[in-house]
Amino acid sequence: MKKILIPIPDKDFDLTEVAVPWKRLTENGYQIIFATENGAIGKTDQRLIDGVIFGQLGAKPYAIAIYNEMLESEEYNNPITYSAINTDEYILLHLPGGHEKGIKQYLESAVLQEKVAQFFYQNKLVGSICHGAIVLARTKDINTGKSIVANRKLTGLTKSLEKLAYYITAWKLGDYYRTYPTYTQDEVQSNLSDPSNFKTGPFMFKPFVCQDNNLITARWPKDIELYCKTLIKALNKS
Repeated sequence: MKKILIPIPDKDFDLTEVAVPWKRLTENGYQIIFATENGAIGKTDQRLIDGVIFGQLGAKPYAIAIYNEMLESEEYNNPITYSAINTDEYILLHLPGGHEKGIKQYLESAVLQEKVAQFFYQNKLVGSICHGAIVLARTKDINTGKSIVANRKLTGLTKSLEKLAYYITAWKLGDYYRTYPTYTQDEVQSNLSDPSNFKTGPFMFKPFVCQDNNLITARWPKDIELYCKTLIKALNKS
């Protein structure tokens, strides 16, 4: 069975961006391998289950149901470590997001970034959504010293989306929606040779995916089903 890698942090990943791809890819006959920094079983950001504020802004019920199903799966309960990743074994890397502070463990892992670079050197399919774009931006090409995506077209959590979420919740939750002082879009664009290669897409509620050859990226959970369909289509062609 062909394998797909999904690295996550120990806590605070976005459940929609992990569980829905797990479900859709598994349904299509692919084997998912999860990876965490030290082999711990990951946990989502609990607010996405309970509701971020006044019971609202959390994950959709169907995504929570899929997440609960994923929690019972053998693969989810037996993650490998980042250091144990052998990129030769996989046909696709999926980089999910999340914005609560625990996601930094994953966004800042030098070990994971080395593995991500290997996927690009091997011309494997790579997908990311939301803050997953930060992992891409921070991954360096050993030949140029620049970001591995410096000359690629991609998307991720847009500045307008991140600002909106922050502004409507800051009075209650402070910087919950600000993983870093720098907006995700700003950091990614600062690592691109041409900042216009970061694509913000159409109006926020219309699903959007950016595909640049073997790189497939999306912005946030509203894009997830289109993102999964695009990944599966690319896998079927490979």
